[in-house]
Amino acid sequence: MATSPPTIFAPKRRNAVRQRMAALQGRPDAARYIADDMADDVLDRLSFLRHEPREALVVGDWTGTVPGGLRATGAQVEERDPALGTALLDEEAPYPGDDKFDFIASLGTLDTVNDLPGALVHLRRALADGGLMIASFPGAGSLPALRAIMFEADGERPSPRIHPQVDVRAGGQLLQRCGFADPVIDSHHIDVRFGSFERMIGDLREQGLTSCLARPGAPLGRTALARAQSAFDARRDADGKVTERFEILTLSGWAKPLRPPKF
Repeated sequence: MATSPPTIFAPKRRNAVRQRMAALQGRPDAARYIADDMADDVLDRLSFLRHEPREALVVGDWTGTVPGGLRATGAQVEERDPALGTALLDEEAPYPGDDKFDFIASLGTLDTVNDLPGALVHLRRALADGGLMIASFPGAGSLPALRAIMFEADGERPSPRIHPQVDVRAGGQLLQRCGFADPVIDSHHIDVRFGSFERMIGDLREQGLTSCLARPGAPLGRTALARAQSAFDARRDADGKVTERFEILTLSGWAKPLRPPKF
């Protein structure tokens, strides 16, 4: 008997987070280093693999970098993202077409779907024979400083604040389970130094990385917020800043086994 996946994330909250991100990105100094890193990495991988798609689907790249790079090579590109007013590809709104795309990129979206295997299966079905999928999102090991700060802020009653995260091993198992051939799973980290707790939270909001949990913790009261600020201050280095880490997990796989490219 089939069972439904647990409801960890709220789709309406996820879309609201990304819509707020889109609005905040109108500021000239808005943070965008996570999205820029993922987008540049996708184009680098495509160049290395010498994969030149004709029909592509790009989900979640609000920077326009990946769609722009693909269109420059003559590819037809379809874009999807709730922040752009289109449906997000996930278990609530799977892409309806099968065997259509020879390349799919999903950036910063698959870490907040309730049915990650289901979403990967939909992506696999949307690929044409020989098609490639690359998905990148924050993975396990991200936000260790903020996790510790919020744990101290909550005191004796810790609340759910940080999303559960996928690690490299789980990512590899998922790709194989969902029918991808020649799966490759890797991760790299981005370290960012913050001068204030407010700037740390501001960067998360501007990049759509705040909580969209279905059952989030209660908002921090004045006392808890003061404890969070104290916990942040206690972690300042000699330059007065706190280093936070973002671990970027990348999953890639093909619609069928391919011969190694000729160099």
